[in-house]
Amino acid sequence: MKTIFVNERDAVRNWYVIDATGKPLGRVAAKAAAMLRGKNKVTYTPNQEMGDFVVIINADKVAVTGAKATDKMYYHHTGYVGGLKSFTFEKKIERHPEAPLMLAIKGMLPKGPLGRTLLKNVKVYAGADHPHSAQNHQPLEI
Repeated sequence: MKTIFVNERDAVRNWYVIDATGKPLGRVAAKAAAMLRGKNKVTYTPNQEMGDFVVIINADKVAVTGAKATDKMYYHHTGYVGGLKSFTFEKKIERHPEAPLMLAIKGMLPKGPLGRTLLKNVKVYAGADHPHSAQNHQPLEI
């Protein structure tokens, strides 16, 4: 058998829309990360950007189970002495509705230049409206 190598510029890249209303945070993030990597394709290569574009809508309505809404913490350091800031999931989604999903997806992607490039292919929006309606979207059920 001969191994087929596809050039990154020749790869077919589709647009998918995920509606996160009432769906668990981790499941949405895991599905989006797999689509960004291109693991759903036959031409998957771990060191290339072969994945699709993912648009996630209604990120402010994502669900968490148990007491995670009050117990799950997000940390950020300002860079100054004593500058560790912490936020609960409730506060984070109230101030920045897209942030919990973006952070979850970022943690599931590879660290380094490839992961940073792949993270640019996901678009997360708090509401149902998004500016990517010109692309041919395929709704994705989780």
